[in-house]
Amino acid sequence: MTEHVFANSMLVLPDEVKRGAVVIRDGVIVAIEDGAHVPKGAQDCDGDLLAPGLIELHTDNLERHLSPRPGVDWPHASALIAHDRELAGTGITTVYDALRIGSLLRDDARGRGRYARALATEILEMRELGALQISHYLHLRAEICSETLLDELDEFGPVDRVGIVSLMDHTPGQRQFSDLAKLRVYLKGKYGMTDAEFDDHVARQQALGARVRAPHEAAAVAAAHRYGATLASHDDTSAAQVSNSAAHGVRLAEFPTTLEAAQACHAHEIAVMMGAPNLIRGGSHSGNVAASVLASADRLDILSSDYIPAALLQAAIRLGQSCSDLAKGFRAVTSAPARAVGLADRGALRIGLRADLIRVALPGSVPMLKEVWVKGARVA
Repeated sequence: MTEHVFANSMLVLPDEVKRGAVVIRDGVIVAIEDGAHVPKGAQDCDGDLLAPGLIELHTDNLERHLSPRPGVDWPHASALIAHDRELAGTGITTVYDALRIGSLLRDDARGRGRYARALATEILEMRELGALQISHYLHLRAEICSETLLDELDEFGPVDRVGIVSLMDHTPGQRQFSDLAKLRVYLKGKYGMTDAEFDDHVARQQALGARVRAPHEAAAVAAAHRYGATLASHDDTSAAQVSNSAAHGVRLAEFPTTLEAAQACHAHEIAVMMGAPNLIRGGSHSGNVAASVLASADRLDILSSDYIPAALLQAAIRLGQSCSDLAKGFRAVTSAPARAVGLADRGALRIGLRADLIRVALPGSVPMLKEVWVKGARVA
């Protein structure tokens, strides 16, 4: 039996922050005590914050390690370990690795072709080998406007730790890509498309979307139920789209692009997730609604690091300081994401839960992460 006591900490509890101590034994929180007393053998945290480990539901970070440069396919085992260690070093103790399913059979302007099943197998194998320090689940991003989606959905099942299936529709003229002028600039800049190539791409994708949207949405919804996964929507822009999401059984909205959509999500009891980089930068890099606007309207439930792992902790602090409620800021990266995906064993400092913990100094507005523990073992 192993025991560790974090004493003289500012405990980030579900509804308040107060000085106290946490006792962990064999990877589980067994006691929470009030006061600044440091018992013999305990670790003195010198008044630093002690919070639950962060839970990340949507991150593109693994893709960056797999393909650090256009056309470069880095060895996957090395990429996975680097990704895992980077997340641990930013306070993330549970991650849902986002893998796209649904590709085009030619000239896929989204870059990487069909890859999810093979990579998911590698993630699960490395987890079984004990090579990964934090907890990994799968987040399948189902690209509705694609040609291989149905086949790829059939490659996964209930044993694959699929925790989230998100419905994405990147058809030109839809959702995130509703402004074709902005999409033209984006694709020409990222992939070097000519105007003629862009026009051809738009025409082909719009025709494909019109043909497959309904059957692909239905198949992805059915697959999420089969996996036992939470169903998420992606880039809802209107109340009508949110109503459609709700009819499918969506419980999580990733990055709604307007206040109207976020308001509609709350009316349907769908949790709203926004990007931490959006909050820190003060706005969306693609011109969509600012996360701060949703926070001010009390329509922001969950934060995601998206493409910058270190943004998650900083955004939790920023959110908490903006409303003078640090516990609320941390809920957006701990208990709220845990609740959205049905993780009942983590996400809060509570007796009986996993000892996934982070120790954070806060000399100003920028947090300094000092320690990260997963199931009672220090990982960073």
